[in-house]
Amino acid sequence: MTVLHAATAFTPAGALQLLTDVEREINQIIIGQEPIVRHLLIALFTDIRYAFRSRSHDTHRAGCAHVLLEGVPGVAKTLTVVAIANVIQAKFQRIQLSPDLLPGDIVGTRVYDPGSGFRVERGPIFTNVLLADEINRATPKTQSALLEAMQERQVTIGEHTFALDDPFWVLATQNPVEQEGVYVLPEAQLDRFSMMLKVGYPGGDDELRMLEVDMGDVAVRPLLQPSAVADIRRLIRETYVDGRLREYIVRLGRATRHPEEVGLPHLKDAIRLGISPRAYHHLIALARTVAFFHGRAYVLPADVKDIALPALRHRIIRSVQAEASGFDADAMLIQLLDSVPIP
Repeated sequence: MTVLHAATAFTPAGALQLLTDVEREINQIIIGQEPIVRHLLIALFTDIRYAFRSRSHDTHRAGCAHVLLEGVPGVAKTLTVVAIANVIQAKFQRIQLSPDLLPGDIVGTRVYDPGSGFRVERGPIFTNVLLADEINRATPKTQSALLEAMQERQVTIGEHTFALDDPFWVLATQNPVEQEGVYVLPEAQLDRFSMMLKVGYPGGDDELRMLEVDMGDVAVRPLLQPSAVADIRRLIRETYVDGRLREYIVRLGRATRHPEEVGLPHLKDAIRLGISPRAYHHLIALARTVAFFHGRAYVLPADVKDIALPALRHRIIRSVQAEASGFDADAMLIQLLDSVPIP
């Protein structure tokens, strides 16, 4: 297939066909994880605005939706990310996070050269697709090295600030089973992830299919260049969102902070912290991409509800009592989605 480059080459129908081809290509390798692949592509092609216009930047600055992947080892989290990076011909870097890792190991550092003085040695964060493996094994100080890059799409090393390439996409994994030698991700870190995906085991038939496929015989076709990702994101950004749908998202967000107002008083003590206004922007942007994947130029309430759990589950901070009783964020959100009337 011919690799496409510019936004002028895309029509909505052509872009949707290309996304369908990309999804099909990845699913040839990643067997039994079709919902995860779809959600990752939604994140990659979602236009998340992160800054306003300024004198130095005359255009809106936007980037991909960062994703936190939670799952036990061996369920193809890393393999899926590598496959996507290959299909879009993107630069890919993987960081294995550990307690002894330093912030400079991620962003880079200043190095003294006797001949020319100090120079900046860039770290692995200067890439298109960054996989932070086992992010919860890094210390809070090292985790914080990702914050500026994830939000402002730039990195500061000493007195120098460097803009990151577009696309710049952070995917982080964490193991929900391991409890020793791990650090809880702070709320500020969690809120910068647009989605949290729970990667489970594939079905029995899919596991059998995996054994029948020789990985060494499977090749991934590159279908587009990284620059085309931004072009398609801008196209998806034009998907129409009605004002009543924006009101619905705000009502849903406020219900996570005041559940008693929608008839769920038992959730008041279970939720310590509801979702932030930043989550509104991420949710509406993700819903646009969901609608686009369904071949529509407008967003429906069903699109919001479809993506609400991945977009909001990690932003709900539960009380100690809720954690002790096993009352998870998904169950809370399902009750809230059922109680907040749709337009």
